[in-house]
Amino acid sequence: MKLIINIKPFSFQLTRKLITSQGIIHNKVGLLLQIKDSNGNYGWGEVSPIEKKELEKSIESLDFIGKQTTKDSIENYLFELPGALAFGLGSCLADLESLTQRKLNLEGFDVAKSTYLLPTDIDPLESIRKYVDESNEKKSSCTIKWKVSHLENNFKEEKTLQKILDILPNNFKLRIDPNGGWSRQKAQEWINELKNEPRLEWIEQPLPSKDIEGLFSLATQIPIALDESLVEFPYLRKTWKSWQIRRPALDGDPRLLLKEIEQEDSQTVISTAFETGIGRRWVNHLAARQVKGGKPCAPGLAPGWCPKGPLFNNNPKLVWEAV
Repeated sequence: MKLIINIKPFSFQLTRKLITSQGIIHNKVGLLLQIKDSNGNYGWGEVSPIEKKELEKSIESLDFIGKQTTKDSIENYLFELPGALAFGLGSCLADLESLTQRKLNLEGFDVAKSTYLLPTDIDPLESIRKYVDESNEKKSSCTIKWKVSHLENNFKEEKTLQKILDILPNNFKLRIDPNGGWSRQKAQEWINELKNEPRLEWIEQPLPSKDIEGLFSLATQIPIALDESLVEFPYLRKTWKSWQIRRPALDGDPRLLLKEIEQEDSQTVISTAFETGIGRRWVNHLAARQVKGGKPCAPGLAPGWCPKGPLFNNNPKLVWEAV
């Protein structure tokens, strides 16, 4: 079947800066995809990488594929494409399959049940106190994610950890995310402080993505979740037996991730890469499926970090028209 690919660039600012050990994220730039088949059906996708280089590679790949192509041609290319582009094209094909072969009902997800991502530009203690009070009223998620710095001797942060544990209710869970910024020594220091802490859900990507040996070693002492390592070394998705943070918008064809999530022993946790409404349809659907799995836990959708407006509508046609 012949397909026509239409492309629109988009950009937006997060509602606040996200400061991580790897840098600052404030602006998102990407591409919206619309694929039309010969029967007049439409598929919708989004190319929304974090790294500028991946967006450039995605644009080059789209130029190579061309405006007119076929479903078989795209399917053959998907495994070779940047993850963000494979997500966008795979989303489009899933839409078209839903119309012509099988009905795929993209479930919504109550983002209030998502992990609360602490703001990184203000005092985390203030944010936690406020969120705990609000969560009791709104019955929202009892899981908090704290992004920490990469500084070796950040005594202020270590003191903050103790204060967080002092005020965190017993029914809450804490996730700590250094974004691969710690050394083995620093990771061990934090593990020594936290290994008997029942409210710690896991430490996410404590070491650089390439330090696979170190990550496996730490995982024998305390729950460790991988993120960046899974993107750089996809084979770990099959060999890492603990929690896996998967950002669908960076992960490749979402149809494959859906199959993984629905396995009984899946320890996959869906996380956002800050998408428009087109990409968020799939992220929310995968999150909804994830929480129904054998090991459910709160996905990381960062509610409130993207602005409001038509670019974030659940209707892909309205998102397309808004750009």
